[in-house]
Amino acid sequence: MRHPVGVLVGTASRLTGPAQTERVEDPVIGRMQGIRTALGLVATLWLLFAYPLRGGRQSFVLGKLEELLIGCGIVLVAAVVGVGGFIVLARAPLGRMYAGRVFGPLLALGAIPVGVGLVWLMVLALGGDIVSWDDIGPHDFTFGLFGTTLGTIITGLVIGLLFIVAALACVVGLLAALCFTLVAVVTGMNSCFRTGDVHELLPPLLSPLLVWALFVLQLFDDADVAAPPFVLYVFSIGGPLSVTLLSVWEVRRLRVRYGVTLRTALGR
Repeated sequence: MRHPVGVLVGTASRLTGPAQTERVEDPVIGRMQGIRTALGLVATLWLLFAYPLRGGRQSFVLGKLEELLIGCGIVLVAAVVGVGGFIVLARAPLGRMYAGRVFGPLLALGAIPVGVGLVWLMVLALGGDIVSWDDIGPHDFTFGLFGTTLGTIITGLVIGLLFIVAALACVVGLLAALCFTLVAVVTGMNSCFRTGDVHELLPPLLSPLLVWALFVLQLFDDADVAAPPFVLYVFSIGGPLSVTLLSVWEVRRLRVRYGVTLRTALGR
């Protein structure tokens, strides 16, 4: 029997990750994207271990979550505009074909509010805002078999045990919902909310917009670590440049090896 956390994480990955469709799947592009992500993670970890944090760990985590949510919003808007543009600008019958592929991106977009809703529901349940001890009050569920006083005590013990079990279940549910939401956000952003299901060119065209928008936002925030300005600048500019160069290479590879161009995608 699979653990509920693993089930939800796998579900989130399937909902927001790229689907196996008839679109071009180049394993070299996938490996290059994985290498870039791994190098970015290694660079981030090195920066965190090499230099002290300016604020506390909680401030750092909350800041990264805020950046993740902002990035998610940027990709969301870009995905809606990009997919809508492909549908509107493409000549018939391509426009109708692209419109028929929006189910995947819609699933990816819907996975995040579902995860947030599950987290909110579990938090309400743990806080006693759904059912609390005061809502039940003193009762005797033994139908007087043990007397009024003893029956009330037994009933209270049973209800208390049920509350403990329910609280543990809510804790597991909260962890699962948090993992589901985190995986949905990260995987959804990496796949540009499955816009590649509509056309192969959409992810490489939208990814640079995300990283450069986050770069501009970081210019107005203080650095997370107390590193020299040169190190911070190189680290900040490295991500957008690498993503942009990889996207340009991906677009070129799709054109050279598979004949995929923006003109053919729109039927021009």
